[in-house]
Amino acid sequence: MTSLNDLPIRDDLRGLTPYGAPQKHVRIELNVNENTHPIPEAVAHDIVTALASAVLSVNRYPDREFTQLRDSLADYAGHGLTSENMWAANGSNEVLQQILQAFGGPGRTLLGFPPTYSMHSIIASGTGTTWIAAERDADFEISPETAVRAIAEHSPDIIFFCSPNNPTGTPLSLETIIAAYDATDGMVVVDEAYAEFAPSGLETALSLLPGRPRLIVSRTMSKAFAFAGARVGYLAADPAVTDAMRLVRLPYHLSALTQAAAIAALAHSGEMLAMVDDIKGQRDRLLVELDALGYHPWPSWANFVLFGGVAHPHALFEALLAEGIIIRDIGIAGHLRVTAGTAAETTAFLEALGRLGRAGPSATAADVPGAAQQA
Repeated sequence: MTSLNDLPIRDDLRGLTPYGAPQKHVRIELNVNENTHPIPEAVAHDIVTALASAVLSVNRYPDREFTQLRDSLADYAGHGLTSENMWAANGSNEVLQQILQAFGGPGRTLLGFPPTYSMHSIIASGTGTTWIAAERDADFEISPETAVRAIAEHSPDIIFFCSPNNPTGTPLSLETIIAAYDATDGMVVVDEAYAEFAPSGLETALSLLPGRPRLIVSRTMSKAFAFAGARVGYLAADPAVTDAMRLVRLPYHLSALTQAAAIAALAHSGEMLAMVDDIKGQRDRLLVELDALGYHPWPSWANFVLFGGVAHPHALFEALLAEGIIIRDIGIAGHLRVTAGTAAETTAFLEALGRLGRAGPSATAADVPGAAQQA
């Protein structure tokens, strides 16, 4: 049988593995940071109506500029943004891919700060962009000084930040973003996939866009909008950036059905986001109860919690899976990550964790808070 290595694949792709989140359908799925709350029934009916209308014209190509969707995204994002500032694609992963197609590629470099979203380095590989990993500060943070020092050392063409950071939930200060922007002539990208789960009333990187044409803020409808299966991501940036996206996007890359569903969902943003407060409540409950169970949950502004003090992460992962509960083993020593689900899902996870204990002997020095910095 022919294997991948038998094919004339690009040399820089040899030996790589694709994105590997487990796809196991079990009783409680808390492993990929989905919004586990169903879309409100009234909103679902409006989305279905919009889809039915769009189906009647699928014999024609969709609006290549997805004008109405960009208008809707600008209204939702606020901060004085207009449709000229907005771009969308099939999930924020495609948004990030298009950014690297336009500004990265062979001979160009991308600076990131692991542990961070694993797709950042994978998309870099797929676009022939060299990935450079810089170290974070203690507690998974990135200070302005740390960011500037890494930029001075590596002179990257693009810098990726993730705020709140996946998989740690760590926020990123606006001061760090400003310092990084001022320290480079390259593009600065802030991945805000989990922005809606941060404390209410705080400014995001969207507030920094005026006067900064090399700053891009990437977002998604997968998380807060419970739209993971619809695949809608977007960015906000200077209009010149959206012009750059047009150079690399495939024609008609957003289907008429995707556009219709997203527009209908955005029209109900209030109802769609009502579930966010409940998810934040379950996340905060996890922070308290994981601590009470003897683990070390890291502070999180996202819809998940990374927790340390796990003696044998894979063993505990498998023990939970045997009970029909899947969380995420992300390869950080002594740690696992769990999505904040519904109240019932959170209760089932915590009760199972209480029964199972630490799935092995007491945590060693390698499993205590801070050890993940060396992983």
